[in-house]
Amino acid sequence: MRWQAEWCDRLGSPLYGELLRRAGDDAEAGGVVAEVLAGHEDDPLESMLQLRFMGAVHRLALDGSAPALAAVYPSCGGRGPVSAAWDAFRATVTSNLEELDGLVRKPVQTNEVGRSRALVLGFLRLASETGLPLRLLELGSSAGLNLRWDAFRYASGGFEFGDAASPVQFLDYAEGALPSLPGHVRIVERSGCDEAPVALDEEGRLTLRSYLWPDQLDRLRALDGALEVAAGIPVSVERSGAAEWIEHRLAEPTPGACTVVFHSIVMQYVDAAERERIGELIAAAGSRATEEAPVARLALEPGGELAELRLTVWPGGEERVLAHAGYHGEPVRWEG
Repeated sequence: MRWQAEWCDRLGSPLYGELLRRAGDDAEAGGVVAEVLAGHEDDPLESMLQLRFMGAVHRLALDGSAPALAAVYPSCGGRGPVSAAWDAFRATVTSNLEELDGLVRKPVQTNEVGRSRALVLGFLRLASETGLPLRLLELGSSAGLNLRWDAFRYASGGFEFGDAASPVQFLDYAEGALPSLPGHVRIVERSGCDEAPVALDEEGRLTLRSYLWPDQLDRLRALDGALEVAAGIPVSVERSGAAEWIEHRLAEPTPGACTVVFHSIVMQYVDAAERERIGELIAAAGSRATEEAPVARLALEPGGELAELRLTVWPGGEERVLAHAGYHGEPVRWEG
């Protein structure tokens, strides 16, 4: 929790930074936080227990079960100093131990559409280099919102793409100039997988909102805009592990399209054996790739203070670092 508090401070959430530090102290002292997390002492780090816990409590504020907490959470219209939030947070945990015990078992589902600020650069670079439409295959899709990346508006660092009337507007997020890339791309398939996909119903929307950080209203607005976009663009997200799904989807080449396997801040939730298997399967598909049926892997994954946008294209198999980006997608720094 203290480690996560530092990252929340760096990523612009002083509210969660403060609450996580206080929750860590409470857990260490054997308080109510320790009580609700009892039995999870051996959960693997990659399961992000601290974010599962914070999302579970946020959900209670969003659904009306915790009015005192909602009164200090900006995501619920609340106001007040960060220092005043702990008492309401702790009282909420104390009053909802049984419900939190169930909620904290759910996996993190942060379908962060802001990461499309970086991903768009890889997709358009592929379209430009191959001259082909794209077949999109996403690992860890959650609700599949980033599979609709081409329906968002981007304008920063001299780069512009997308409908100016889109309900998702990403503006002025680049550090320095971004490259000149095609203004149009054709998508022939949008599909993904997730071990616990989120449906775009009322329950699913609540789940997605709960894992965003309550004092980051720009992220919440982008999510709401992406949900509006999603209503008009069908996407298939299958319930499956990533390696199992990708093995099936890459079994045969797809002539006339560039097949792009992509993922963003997902591999930390995947165990080492499956990560290795995913790499082997994509490389095997790459070995069968041709100029008429290329295969690519586009990955936005941790690289230190910023995430790295890496692109590998077959035939050839050359890997490039195209850009660095914040873990929620901002800022973006072109390196390609």
